[in-house]
Amino acid sequence: MCKRILKADYLRLMSYYFLNEELHFPPVHQANRDGVLAIGGDLSIDRLLLAYRLGIFPWFSEDEPIIWWSPDPRFVLLPEHLKVSKSMKQVLKKDEFTITYDQSFLEVISSCQSIKREGQYGTWITSDIIEAYYQLHQMGYAHSVEVWKEEKLVGGLYGVAIGTCFYGESMFTKVSNASKAGFITLVKQLATKGFTLIDCQVYTQHLESLGAHYMPRQQFVKKLEGCLTNTTLKGNWGELL
Repeated sequence: MCKRILKADYLRLMSYYFLNEELHFPPVHQANRDGVLAIGGDLSIDRLLLAYRLGIFPWFSEDEPIIWWSPDPRFVLLPEHLKVSKSMKQVLKKDEFTITYDQSFLEVISSCQSIKREGQYGTWITSDIIEAYYQLHQMGYAHSVEVWKEEKLVGGLYGVAIGTCFYGESMFTKVSNASKAGFITLVKQLATKGFTLIDCQVYTQHLESLGAHYMPRQQFVKKLEGCLTNTTLKGNWGELL
């Protein structure tokens, strides 16, 4: 996903909320119609964790300031609404892929960064993003799903987990069905651990085919608040799932 703000658009940024060193975000209902809530700040662990707990995420390109988003509506997947097509059931039944967790986080996020996506200019996964999320991973909050075929990494995804919400950040695939296999397997595993919300952030046809749908921001925030009352499955998911 990559929503690019052109240079000419910076004239409009004066009306946005600019963050300073204070660990604070404005209320999410103040986001503009595109979902932009605030500009600036940093990618510190404390700020990122606060953002996710409030239903906010960073999304920006290499030549832009940090842009914080809280879109309305939000694109989400409830685990009980997961759709698995007949063809994907056959793929999973054949054990075509080997799926692991938190085994190669840096390789997964780097693959998400470098994969070519139709209609996308550049990448929002900057070196600063990689560094910040690797720190989250080392602290047990950010996780990766690896999809292997013949001992080669052919797909995967990463995201952040707090409480019983998993915030999906990005996925990649190098062979057909690899990312779908990883995502489906993850959602099923998380459901057994009591997860009730998968945040997909913004619409993709790929995730819609798996059961994701729009949810009004107010409803999303309320459901998120419920998720955050639960214990975080913190640590290496290769040992916990």
